Amino acid sequence: MKRRSENIRDKLLPAGAFALILLIWWGLSASGIIPGYMLPSPWDMISALVRDFPNLMTHAWVSIQEAVYGLIIGVLLAFGLACAMDRFGMLEKAVLPLLVVTQTIPTIAIAPLLVLWMGFGMAPKITLVVITTFFPVAVGLLDGFKSVDPDAVALLRSMNATRWQIFRHVKIPASLPFFFSGLRVSASYAVVGAVISEWLGGFEGLGVYMTRVRKAYAFDKMFAVILLIVIVSLLLMKLVSMIKSAAMPWLKYRKETDGTQRRTA
Repeated sequence: MKRRSENIRDKLLPAGAFALILLIWWGLSASGIIPGYMLPSPWDMISALVRDFPNLMTHAWVSIQEAVYGLIIGVLLAFGLACAMDRFGMLEKAVLPLLVVTQTIPTIAIAPLLVLWMGFGMAPKITLVVITTFFPVAVGLLDGFKSVDPDAVALLRSMNATRWQIFRHVKIPASLPFFFSGLRVSASYAVVGAVISEWLGGFEGLGVYMTRVRKAYAFDKMFAVILLIVIVSLLLMKLVSMIKSAAMPWLKYRKETDGTQRRTA
């Protein structure tokens, strides 16, 4: 019973904070403290989203494709490089500082170069998403590989286990929590990276739509796009959480066991 009340409280707190923000937003818009053309009310934003929903979905589908393709490629590259850095210590010392340096470069500065080199199609957008999502997954996996219990590795070596068997049965399970933590961060960045790249060149996508409505000073539609980007990003993060639950079923068992022990105590 106590655990259930704690779960309800944990859900009500963020919902209450969100409702408070909406109330303050509505109050500022309705009172005229901030003009409506500068800060549309929540109702204006939702109305714009409903009115232009088919057009928004057309642009959103392009941005989602760019985000998903870039995320998949970024995860695959990050996995390969993390495995190589874990295997070869010299490679880690040579490459890891370069990866850190790449994260100090603003994506808004890279996007024009990618458009110049690759044109106005999906290629520069996907490339920017790969650059944006690559680092959290690579670093998370590398930290996960390093967190492996050395006694477990020594035990498998004493049993004449191969390097692949150690990697499969010890390192991969130990690195999964780190991997999914990095993947959640990357999933939240993916859509934003795609939209930023679309600002600077393209024919379709939410970033292109935002550029058009901004020039028309239709800020209610701008806020509608922002809301849609938030929804898509949250859905991607939820998908990552579902994949994590499927890949790590023992976490659910552990939570149930902990709950049972607390009730017993």
